[in-house]
Amino acid sequence: MLIDPEKISLSGVEFFDLSSFIELVARFTLNMAVILILVRWLYYSTTRRKDYLFTYILISSLIFLLCYLLAGVKLQIGFALGLFAIFGIIRYRTSSIPIKEMTYLFLIIGVSIINSLADTKSSVSDVLFTNFVIIVITFCLEKIWLQKQELSSTVLYEKIDLIKPERRNEMMIDLQERTGIKKINRIDIGKIDFLRDTCTVRIFYDVSVNRVMNADQSENNKDDDDDDDD
Repeated sequence: MLIDPEKISLSGVEFFDLSSFIELVARFTLNMAVILILVRWLYYSTTRRKDYLFTYILISSLIFLLCYLLAGVKLQIGFALGLFAIFGIIRYRTSSIPIKEMTYLFLIIGVSIINSLADTKSSVSDVLFTNFVIIVITFCLEKIWLQKQELSSTVLYEKIDLIKPERRNEMMIDLQERTGIKKINRIDIGKIDFLRDTCTVRIFYDVSVNRVMNADQSENNKDDDDDDDD
């Protein structure tokens, strides 16, 4: 006697539903393709942060599967808003999340929720258009409008004899050599401590330079971790 696998159930749950499984695979494939475009192509190509790339892909996959499998509970709106609230108050204990990384975190959560909870009232074209619009907006912001974005860093500087206006060029050259930044656009002098002969300096430079610095810092951190393991 042959047993129909579609009629086998475990605690009232069907063992295999072909149409539901195909829908899950199709939705997950679409969601993963969009997430990879957003975080692997747009985000990672700019920042070179492998740690956030790892986090975004895993969180997106988890959120998608969680929302999709619990969609039948009829808590779509409340559940989605609850996820945003939960991740909105999360802070990694090791370091605070920069505003750009936090924005990408909300972005991948929102995309995953949209792709998993879109019901029969939304057509396939609606879902595809929504994902397309998100990708286009992110691309325009990351690659076109903010391509020449200026970044800033604050450093503690001890050569206070160079903070004089007539020696500002010497100070910029010294900061470029010590920080590894190829070109500093401008500097702002902050708090001056004459007791310790130090001052707070804020340097401004182009984002393209920061990409090189982030990549070098990531490689150095990786080498340091390898040395620690040895």
